[in-house]
Amino acid sequence: MALELVGGAFLSASLQVLFDRLASSEVLYFIRGQKLSDSLLSELKIKLLIVDAVLNHAEVKQFTDSAVKEWLLNVKGTLYDAEDLLDEIATEALRCKMEADDHSQTGSAQVWNSISTWVKAPLANYRSSIESRVKEMIGKLEVLEKAIDKLGLKPGDGEKLPPRSPSTSLIDESCVFGRNEIKEEMMTRLLSDNVSTNKIDVISIVGMGGSGKTTLAQLLYNDPRVKGHFALTAWVCVSEEFLLVRVTKLILEEIGCATHTDMQSENLDLLQLKLKGSLGDKKFLLVLDDVWEKGCSEWDRLRIPLLAAGKGSKVVVTTRNTKVAAVMQAVHPHYLLGELSAEDCWSLFKKLAFENGDSTAFPQLASIGRKIVAKCQGLPLAVKALGSLLYSKVEKGEWEEILESEIWGWQNLEILPSLILSYL
Repeated sequence: MALELVGGAFLSASLQVLFDRLASSEVLYFIRGQKLSDSLLSELKIKLLIVDAVLNHAEVKQFTDSAVKEWLLNVKGTLYDAEDLLDEIATEALRCKMEADDHSQTGSAQVWNSISTWVKAPLANYRSSIESRVKEMIGKLEVLEKAIDKLGLKPGDGEKLPPRSPSTSLIDESCVFGRNEIKEEMMTRLLSDNVSTNKIDVISIVGMGGSGKTTLAQLLYNDPRVKGHFALTAWVCVSEEFLLVRVTKLILEEIGCATHTDMQSENLDLLQLKLKGSLGDKKFLLVLDDVWEKGCSEWDRLRIPLLAAGKGSKVVVTTRNTKVAAVMQAVHPHYLLGELSAEDCWSLFKKLAFENGDSTAFPQLASIGRKIVAKCQGLPLAVKALGSLLYSKVEKGEWEEILESEIWGWQNLEILPSLILSYL
């Protein structure tokens, strides 16, 4: 059976629709016309708001807590029931208004009288029906509300998926497939002593999350030709926050020039002077991995001490955004990483999913595996995640569960569907 997960953002959007309907004049007039207390609708709205407050946390926690997943499914069903109820009320209100319009041209007073007449006449029992259904809805929401504390759900974002660990320069090359052509093209540029008017060349690797930007940078950084060409090398994972003091400290540490005192200092002037003196006309390679647009403006200040490095020094930056490369004045064409070839993806998947990378003993699993790989759309990180997930699993059903999961259809996610599957 396919995995059934519920999106908190989807439920929040459904709730917003409910709030809009609760506030609509048609629903309010109709409820009042049936002499139902406004407080009943207010109570319903409050219960909905309480549930809405913890949806973000529940969306994440469902991956590891089956009770939370069940709670979310109950929320989903209750919201569908609430939508049906409010749709019915809005439809009846519209019908009454149309009937009144047919018999009157005097405006809202006549409409209100028509609604009141409709309430008193053959459908008078509808009032008690609506009231009981609203109360029933409130009761269901109260049950969901009481479970919030027991499930450990918190308002706001609550706990989030574990943040991505900082990258390092280390790499297992046995798990790398493809990218040879672009690697060699970049290697030629790295080893060239030709420099631009900026004195220090910036080379960018651009691609979406999971496309292998960091892996390509690691391959370059660890190549013996690079190690022999540059006197100093430094690898810094920048991530979302480009904190200038932090990045400068890390560069100093990487080139072996940071003492304990240096690392405690927050004086940017002293740190930059230290970095400038440490580079001392030496040929220098710096990798800035995972640079985001909102922080790349700090590059102008970071590059000043780097200008003390020797001729032929290079900076390699990996980023998801071409604007970052533009801001950092990358002088060479951006190296845009597209999809990994289907065969390279399959080779990577086999390496991780089957013992010794050999799928011959499991032809059925291999057939399913190729379909899973096709869903990864050429993204190495997705292939790695699911290959590692399925390692040592030999039951066909376990592989089909991944292949048929509804998560593949999730759209507009910051996290790849394949990684959500792996996390689950």
